[in-house]
Parts: sequence; structure tokens; C-alpha cells
Amino acid sequence: MYEERPALLDGAVLWTRTAGPAAETPRPVLPDGCMDLIWADGHLLVAGPDTRAYVPEETADRYAGIRFAPGDAPGFLGVPARELRDRRVPLGALWGEAEARRFGERITDAPDPATALDELVRLRAATAPSPDPLLRAVVAGLAAGRAVAETADAVGLGSRQLHRRSLDAFGYGPKTLARVLRLQRALALVLAGVPYAEAALRAGCADQAHLARETRALAGTTLGGYVASVTGA
Repeated sequence: MYEERPALLDGAVLWTRTAGPAAETPRPVLPDGCMDLIWADGHLLVAGPDTRAYVPEETADRYAGIRFAPGDAPGFLGVPARELRDRRVPLGALWGEAEARRFGERITDAPDPATALDELVRLRAATAPSPDPLLRAVVAGLAAGRAVAETADAVGLGSRQLHRRSLDAFGYGPKTLARVLRLQRALALVLAGVPYAEAALRAGCADQAHLARETRALAGTTLGGYVASVTGA
């Protein structure tokens, strides 16, 4: 069973998942521009920004995770997002084994690991570099469907500057982030019952065929397959 709620850290989401029946097929995780810090049965790992659907391979019974808002995790983790693109790595590879082990033990030994993770991330974030408001403005612009060039002008960056800063913050360039956020908008509309063609246009795609191609490229499935996987779960 999967559940989520707002985390204590501004803009982040706290989520939990418990293992389902052994025969249950894990649902792919779609690109969303975010990065996650995940506690899995006592182990800590970082899920970097995805450019394609990720099918979970972990076999833990209990998970708790913090999903950082796009661009916020690199300051907390101390590593550029581009180094973690399409990767899952142990937290010890970033912080050192001793520090990651101490952090993980405080979570594992708590009565509720999810609550402990939420509080520890909030406390550590208070001493980490603050999220860049300029990059948050970039995310807001692209999430609203603005073009990359228009978004760059709005925040006062040239295209090369925006691309370079996006690689460090999001793991990929602003055009890829725009595609990811557009797909998320479209799929949210589809799940709300909006017809495919209308959802495509409202999300910023040229037409339904464009949305179908993007769904296949980024989510690794068809529109109908995605809806079936979500409603079936």
C-alpha cells in the first residue's frame, strides 16, 4: 500500500509503501523532475532524477521516502543532480558510510521510521544551502507550460546559463524538464477523466499523437496502459 502527505520540509512530500502480495507487479515510477531519499528496511538510498520510467527492483517490505521538489535535493545531498541522473545509489556513497549509517540508525530505531525520516531531513536541511529561488521560478514557469526561452528571459538567464544550472539542479536541461512536467500535467488530466485529445492540448502537446509518443518515450507505456496500471492498483 502506498500513501503520501506533505513533508515538514517546504515543497517536499513524505511517502510510505508496504510490500503487497508476492505476485503483485511493481508499478513503474515515472519521471517527475524530483529526487528521493529512501529508507528501505533500514537501508538508505537516493533515487536520482529519471529520464525514463523506472521499475522498482528493491525487495524491502517497508519503505519511507522524502521526495524533494525539483532542484531542492542537490543542496541537501551535496552533489549535483547530473551525477545521479537515472541512478539509485546508497546514501553512504554520497555522505560517507559512517555518517549515512548514523543517520539510518536513528530512523530505523524510531517507533515510526517515516516520522523520524521527515524530522531528520527537516533538521539537516536547516544547515544545508537554501533552495535557489531563481531555479524555483524556472520550475514554476515550466510547470505552467511556458516555453523554455520565455522562462529563461523571465528569470534573467541566457540559454547556456539556464542549461548549465539546470544540469546541476535537475539532472538534465530545461527542455527535458519541460517535457517531464508536461507529461505529468497531461497524465493528471487523463486520470481525472479528461479525454486524451483534450488532455494533450490542455497540457501543451501538439495533439493526441504527440502525447502518445511522449508517454511511450518517458513512461515506457501507452496512455491506456498507464491508466490501467493506476486504476488497477
